[in-house]
Amino acid sequence: MQVRRLTPGDAPAYRVARLAALQTDPAAFLMTAPEFAAQTEEALAARLAPDAAGVTLGAVVDGQLLGLLTLMRESAPPLAHRVNVYGVSVAPQARGQGLGEALVRAGVTLACSWAGVTSLHLAVMDTQDAARRLYERCGFRVWGTQPDAVRRDGRVHAEHWLVLEC
Repeated sequence: MQVRRLTPGDAPAYRVARLAALQTDPAAFLMTAPEFAAQTEEALAARLAPDAAGVTLGAVVDGQLLGLLTLMRESAPPLAHRVNVYGVSVAPQARGQGLGEALVRAGVTLACSWAGVTSLHLAVMDTQDAARRLYERCGFRVWGTQPDAVRRDGRVHAEHWLVLEC
């Protein structure tokens, strides 16, 4: 397994992996599969460019992109010490093999190496117990829960908010 930063050349594989994650675990994400599918290849490549606002890491096994994690540093000066973690996913066939933990630990190491960064933040839906346990194994801790955070398909979901201090 290799965890590395994705580049614009990875856009086709990124599209496949992200779309599969949104289709497999729709309750874990705010974006829907049709919303993502509507994005152009150029827009996805721009998202992976070296000058993009975020950094997307990928877990690659035998040449196949099987896991994703995106880091976004806050841009407002009073919040620039914070990095948000988004879009974490591991393909179902690769779960239980340490890819998720490798991605999260690599993301933490990278973000905490950035000058001035003191903490990482993420939210996880109340239905995603395995993801929450993964984040907690990697050092994140729940600091609060937002009730009535998301309404989808007639269900009301809470979000657990987690933090890791560098």
